Amino acid sequence: MWHWITRMSFFDELKFNAEGLIPAVIQEESTGRVLMLAWMNRGALEKTLELGQTVFWSRSRRKLWIKGETSGHVQRVKSVAFDCDGDTLLIQVEQAGAACHEGYKSCFYRAAEDGGLRIRITEPRLRTPDEIYGKQ
Repeated sequence: MWHWITRMSFFDELKFNAEGLIPAVIQEESTGRVLMLAWMNRGALEKTLELGQTVFWSRSRRKLWIKGETSGHVQRVKSVAFDCDGDTLLIQVEQAGAACHEGYKSCFYRAAEDGGLRIRITEPRLRTPDEIYGKQ
């Protein structure tokens, strides 16, 4: 049986790293499949909760980005949870299209085979990056 904890805010329970970031595991609600891992700062998490779709912090571009803003492959947030240590988020979503920028449903589309000597592609590509983003 679950119950409400009202003594402090959700954000007070989280442990962001020295850069102000926390990893977010993105999981497809309907299948349980892990789609991706991304980073959030407090602003990205607040925006995610406000919009009901995922917003992340780009470590390379040093700015917020809304998942699907270019590709149209948005993630509608179904729930946001955090682990027992408060240092990792689990966000369940309804995924539209590919979660991976390479055009796969999940970013985890490759698996080690033969003791790591080979790589196996574990799922079909939904669309090519050129189809998603246009020729660069």
